[in-house]
Amino acid sequence: MTKIIVDPKILVGKPIVAGTRIPVYLILNLLANGYNFERITKAYPILKKEDIKAAIKYSEERMKREENKFFNQNL
Repeated sequence: MTKIIVDPKILVGKPIVAGTRIPVYLILNLLANGYNFERITKAYPILKKEDIKAAIKYSEERMKREENKFFNQNL
């Protein structure tokens, strides 16, 4: 089962953990602010360790596919 889904009917299509309304960006924000997996699962009991890992993996895959476009500024 896919852990991360994008559904335009839920949070305007933001990536979320399947079966919840918890967006990937929230999980990343918590991790960036010092929360560990245990603290996140205590704050959001519906989440499992695998869900947090899936959010990280989803973000990694999105960043790998991101394209940087550089424009010649000397025009």
